[in-house]
Amino acid sequence: MQRLLPFLMVALGLGALLVDVAPNLNRPGSDPPEPIETRLGLDLRGGLRGEYEAITANNVQPSSGDMETIRTIIENRVNATGVAEPIVQTQGTNRVVVEIPGVRDPEQVRKLIGATGKLEFVPLPPARFGTSTSSGSEPPPQYGDPMDPSLPPLFDGKEIDPSGVAPGFDQTTGESVVQFKLKSEGAKKFADYTRTHVGEYFAIVLDGIVQSAPTIREPITTGSGQISGQFSSVEMNRLVTTLKFGALPLQLREVGFENISATLGETFLRQSILAGAIGIGLVFLFMLLHYRLPGLVACLALVYYALVVYAIFRLVPVTLTLAGIAAFVLSVGMAVDANILIFERTKEELRAGKTVLAAIEAGFNRAWNSILDSNVSSLITATILFYFGSSTIRGFALVLIIGVLTSMFTAISLSRAMLRWVVRQPWARHAALYGVKEEEFVVFAPRGRSREAGVRV
Repeated sequence: MQRLLPFLMVALGLGALLVDVAPNLNRPGSDPPEPIETRLGLDLRGGLRGEYEAITANNVQPSSGDMETIRTIIENRVNATGVAEPIVQTQGTNRVVVEIPGVRDPEQVRKLIGATGKLEFVPLPPARFGTSTSSGSEPPPQYGDPMDPSLPPLFDGKEIDPSGVAPGFDQTTGESVVQFKLKSEGAKKFADYTRTHVGEYFAIVLDGIVQSAPTIREPITTGSGQISGQFSSVEMNRLVTTLKFGALPLQLREVGFENISATLGETFLRQSILAGAIGIGLVFLFMLLHYRLPGLVACLALVYYALVVYAIFRLVPVTLTLAGIAAFVLSVGMAVDANILIFERTKEELRAGKTVLAAIEAGFNRAWNSILDSNVSSLITATILFYFGSSTIRGFALVLIIGVLTSMFTAISLSRAMLRWVVRQPWARHAALYGVKEEEFVVFAPRGRSREAGVRV
């Protein structure tokens, strides 16, 4: 595995470079094809602003609790497609305003937000729709057909356990499916009904549209099932999102949409990128002047790190706001911290009389515990921010998590592999290249003596 690591790192770097610069690439597994692109937030690019009004029976004013529930569900639905960092807020007593970056087509927002998400499990009478062995007066409904509202549901989506909702694949039919799990009351009703209605049809309906109308082949007593249909990946993800985050407590009426411009704009983005580039450039200069050859290796590892992280941002996708860019620059600084710990340890080992290769190995090994503790602390903090922060804070936290994890890989694996190769080259065997004195620099340990008392160069 150690011999394959350099090839794997080269392949990963080339793949990241391809994702970063190649035009007209589509995100893997997207259906319909979705282009890989850099997503910028509302502050840097602008987006779409939609306004919705909550509809209640008899014109009763909706409660503040219902409006907060609607706001939370909409935010979760949007973020489930990638950390889009939407701004979702209530306005007045019955309106919700949604601002989503990088979206120009209102239809995308309508499909994602406007659906109430009301899921129903509707038994289909055999006299009307037949069974698996006999025909009825009309054929069973198909995916996409409207459901007859006069047919009463057995239970609704409130009986769905969100933790059991996940996309899946039916190995028998080859169809994409959405797996679900029922709560105790729904599982009991479903088990009782399927025991006495084997062979009949049963429709799963979302917002009045049939998603699946399978035959009950056997009693379903476990409370688990699946929704099958001719789903594209976008439709399946939308269904999973709707089921996982629940139905809206009230119906929403669209008030209007409008495009909004960036709050900071392109000029501010260029200034921010320039400031970040100057900061990273100064870090590179410090590493080169203070650590010489190991510093050069660290700089190359940081360039590799930037390529990989940017590719991950484009693939996830992560919406980059000014806060996200700040998190990326911060993660670069943390990656440098790891290299500083390693190189200082390496210097100490050289001064103790170890050979160059032995000092580098010892430097990496002894610095690892400090690097791990520091990065784990950062990951814990970022994870708390991600799960409990607002949408903007979640974006910052996600960028930081990706950056910290990638920096651990580049600092330990990539820098180590590069230094192992460099120190074996004849041109690299000079004390000045490592920032130590000639009398402190050992290349090879002589025979018959300890490695620490090796030949001075």
